[in-house]
Amino acid sequence: MPEPSVSGLVFVVAGGVLQGAFMAPVKFIREWAWENYWLVFSLTSYLVIPWLIAVFTVPRLFEIYGGAAPAALITVAIFGVGWGIGALAFGLGVERLGMSLGFAIIIGTATIVGTLIPLLTATPANLTHTKFLLILGGLAITVAGVGVCSSSGKWKESGTSRSGQYGRGVLICIASGTLSACGNLGLAFGTAITSRAVLLGVPDAVAPNALWSLLTLPLFLCNFGFSLFRLGRHGTLARFGTATWKRNSLLAISMGVMWMTGLSMYGSGAKRLGSVGTSLGFAIFMSSTVLVATTLGILTGEWRGAPAKAMSKMGAGVAILLVAICLLAAMNHSIQR
Repeated sequence: MPEPSVSGLVFVVAGGVLQGAFMAPVKFIREWAWENYWLVFSLTSYLVIPWLIAVFTVPRLFEIYGGAAPAALITVAIFGVGWGIGALAFGLGVERLGMSLGFAIIIGTATIVGTLIPLLTATPANLTHTKFLLILGGLAITVAGVGVCSSSGKWKESGTSRSGQYGRGVLICIASGTLSACGNLGLAFGTAITSRAVLLGVPDAVAPNALWSLLTLPLFLCNFGFSLFRLGRHGTLARFGTATWKRNSLLAISMGVMWMTGLSMYGSGAKRLGSVGTSLGFAIFMSSTVLVATTLGILTGEWRGAPAKAMSKMGAGVAILLVAICLLAAMNHSIQR
């Protein structure tokens, strides 16, 4: 295998590991509510890091924005808001279900939506009847995987006063997976900005950084704003003054660093993989994310006390999702050739 492919695989796997692990620091945060650490995470991942990357890697950044068509900026903002709501639902969903279940349901749903949208909006010219049936089969397998994973965690409600909480958590995760497609749509419809960056002399490899900073700005506004709302509503603002604030802040910041670094590494790895970057690279990235999140969820006690049947069902659901992701990635590669 050529060296670029090896380095591409390393970057993609590393990106998946970071994406699957970015919620793990929450397990070690003490005395803070969800809104406390999510506010710090949002500030780090959706505002500070993307803009630092853009400012230091994209020359003539504000000239690029100043000359961009208003329609392009508005389109990116609209998709950014959709993605922002999806990111907010991600945090709330994983808070309710845990890393293993939350990631599996969200990524499974995102795979379904991410496959359907291109088929419904711009059918590839070489999409044959056989390939279409295979894609439908892959989508059916994905739906089955999401269903099996969703049902595996019902044991958590048994004998507790949290009836209905699990079902709401599943719905929130499905909403997050659905809205996450807005991130890809924002990147697709924001090509006018990256193209302008290239015209102004920005290298192809870093031109997307000018778009990332714009696309993640609505994510910051949605998530930071909602966190402030919950701080006021729940009276948890004072928790920033607890004795653990330094430790908690570092943990929340590390979440943001892992999230953005993971996305950046996947993007770089996909480019290094060339024509298979969006198929093989995507499958490896998503599979790595699910496997790491599931493993960390188990290791940190999310399934402590779970019946053996529930554990088996969760394992089966994750396995089904991995098969579906690989099948859909292969079909995507075949129709893009």
